[in-house]
Amino acid sequence: MGVEPVIMSAGELESERAGEPGKLIRERYRTASQVVQNQGKMSCLMINDIDAGLGRFGNTQMTVNNQIVVGTLMNLSDNPTRVSIGQDWRESDVTKRIPIIVTGNDFSRIYAPLIRDGRMEKFYWQPNHEDIVNIVHRMYEKDGISKDEVISIVNTFPNQALDFYGALRSRTYDKSISEWIEDIGGVENLGNKLLRQRKNEELPVFTPPKQTVEALLESGYSLVKEQQLIMETKLSKEYMKNMDD
Repeated sequence: MGVEPVIMSAGELESERAGEPGKLIRERYRTASQVVQNQGKMSCLMINDIDAGLGRFGNTQMTVNNQIVVGTLMNLSDNPTRVSIGQDWRESDVTKRIPIIVTGNDFSRIYAPLIRDGRMEKFYWQPNHEDIVNIVHRMYEKDGISKDEVISIVNTFPNQALDFYGALRSRTYDKSISEWIEDIGGVENLGNKLLRQRKNEELPVFTPPKQTVEALLESGYSLVKEQQLIMETKLSKEYMKNMDD
C-alpha cells in the first residue's frame, strides 16, 4: 500500500510521569504528519491493543494518564490539524490530518465517548474459513506446504485463532532446537559452545527443520492437549482457593 505507519503499543499509554503518554501520542501524530509532508508518503498513527492500556477491568482504577490519553485522542479526533506539544502558538502551525488506527479485543471496556459514532469508525473482523486458509498458506509458503495441505491442517483444528497455526510452526522449531542442544553437549555446555569457543573453532550450526504436515499435526495435537489441560485443571482457581475465606 505504500504506507509508512507510526506505531505505538498499549504499554506506552502509561508512565510514571503524569502527562507523558498524552504528549507522546501528540508527538507521534506529528511525526506521521511530517512523513506525509517530507517524504510524500501516506502515513497513519497506529496503536495496538488499546483496550489493554485504556480498558477498565473489574475494580481497577483509572489513572491520571488514562484520562489524559483519552482526552488527547478525543481532541485529535475533533481537531486533527491543531496538535500542540507545548511550543509557542503559531497561526501557521497546521498539522496535516493523519488517520489514527487502533486495534483491540474488547472495545466495550473503553471510555464510551471516545468510541462514539462520528468520532470512531468501528470494524469487526472475524475471518471465515477461506480467509484463514489463505493467511495460513502465506505463513507456510516458504516451507513448501501446499494449499491442500493447509486446508487439511485447518480442518483438523477448526475454531482455532490464527496464532494457533503460527504456533504449530514454532513448536516444530522448538523440538528441533531441543534436539540440537542435546547433540552439541546439552544445556550445561550450551554457553561454552556458543560464547566461549576457542580461536578458529567454528560455532555449531543449526539446520532448520523441514516442515511436514505430519510434524505440524503432531504439534497441533500437543497444543490442543495443553488448551484442554488449562480448561480442565483451572490451576488459577486452585492457587487462589483461600482468597474468599
